[in-house]
Amino acid sequence: MIKNTKQAVVLAGGRGTRLRPYTSILPKPLMPVGDIPILEVIVRQLRHHGFREIILAVGYLSSLIEAYFGNGEKWGVDIRYSHEPKALGTVGPLKLIDNLRPPFILMNGDVLTTLDYSKLFSFHLEENPFITVAAHEKSIQINLGVINKDDSNYISGYTEKPKLDYLASMGVYVFGEQAMDFIEKDEYMDFPDLIQLLVRRQHPVKVYPFNGRWIDIGIREEHEKAIEVFEALKHEFIPE
Repeated sequence: MIKNTKQAVVLAGGRGTRLRPYTSILPKPLMPVGDIPILEVIVRQLRHHGFREIILAVGYLSSLIEAYFGNGEKWGVDIRYSHEPKALGTVGPLKLIDNLRPPFILMNGDVLTTLDYSKLFSFHLEENPFITVAAHEKSIQINLGVINKDDSNYISGYTEKPKLDYLASMGVYVFGEQAMDFIEKDEYMDFPDLIQLLVRRQHPVKVYPFNGRWIDIGIREEHEKAIEVFEALKHEFIPE
């Protein structure tokens, strides 16, 4: 095992129901973008950015993931596996992992992005919040007239086809040691629940804005888009 290196935990245990029927026989992290599984893209990116110890939190069809990645030697990293005996959400599985050394990256296993993980990690070290959330700026064009009204149903505003801007969580986070105290062992907990708990208790949670490429392949339409983008711009996603 590689010692004293930056750690990353990749959530790779979901069933990927939105990608059925493909995920009936293939775990979502092994879904290909081009000729490479999305999880291999992530592993190679993490290796490039100095994350040599990678823990895969696995569950559904885990044997296929383990057969493909083994111990990670092929990619110059140390890969180990944390098995989730029951569904524990997106942060609950962290309490099953031995020898975690915060701060560490936690991320979904289906994210195609050009995010620089080392810059994200350095930002967290400098700011030292409980958690840092990588966020992508998105816009939605509303193709309708949007009405604002007061309590008496008088119109107070009208906007024709507005564009709404918002920050979307990318599914990539850095966890500080303090955040781990709010996760109970063997209890189900999703990431939004943890963030809302920390915010209610006024603990620091910071956003790391990112304007580069980001696609969540968990939806079929987005997966098809990811294949097109990856094949055209492969050099941006797999640095050598």
